[in-house]
Amino acid sequence: MKDTWLDDADLASPARAEIGERVRQRLKRNPMVSSVPTPRAEMFLRHGLIPPRECAELMAQTDTGCKPSKLFSGTNKEYRTSSSCNLDIYDPLVIAVTKRIDALLGIETRYGELLQGQRYEPGQQYHLHCDYFPANVPYWPAMRVSGGQRCWTAMAYLCDVEAGGETQFPRLGVTIPPRAGTLLIWNNMLADGSPNHDTLHAALPVAKGAKYVVTRWYRERPWEPRNKP
Repeated sequence: MKDTWLDDADLASPARAEIGERVRQRLKRNPMVSSVPTPRAEMFLRHGLIPPRECAELMAQTDTGCKPSKLFSGTNKEYRTSSSCNLDIYDPLVIAVTKRIDALLGIETRYGELLQGQRYEPGQQYHLHCDYFPANVPYWPAMRVSGGQRCWTAMAYLCDVEAGGETQFPRLGVTIPPRAGTLLIWNNMLADGSPNHDTLHAALPVAKGAKYVVTRWYRERPWEPRNKP
């Protein structure tokens, strides 16, 4: 019997396609959400999702819990030089912001990974990477059974940055500057549910000041917590 654990990450998937269609239509109907003009990916912005007081509190929580960010591969630490932490799932604000993002996308809470806080200081960055799981990586079997592929990414900027810190999608020709309270959303899949390789992106180096974000990744099936960055 053929082992599909290492080859189905890159295949089309009706389940992923259905999630994509459902979220896409929901976001397009929302007058508070704007589309980022790019023909090769689905990307949206929701300005003002997190008010200043909540942004400040989430930054403080991130400062309290932050440790050097990790990669799934556990190697090449210079590739991702930020600090990060999973925020407290019992904290009322974390619960409220998580539910707000879930409701915006229309995805059940159980499909989302924990809300992760990330801090970038001057010179820190995250080089080009994808949020979906490639089929040829050794950790894909574990990710497959813990919820499967990462379909959507929702990342909220918690502060403006004095210089640098943009999120760049070079294959799309899109660069999104940090803006406090803005949620950046993108579909990591194509319409058929296969990974969209054009969503390769980087967190550009912070030149001056600091950058804080919170990120929530959504899987194709309910997520089961396991060891992960």
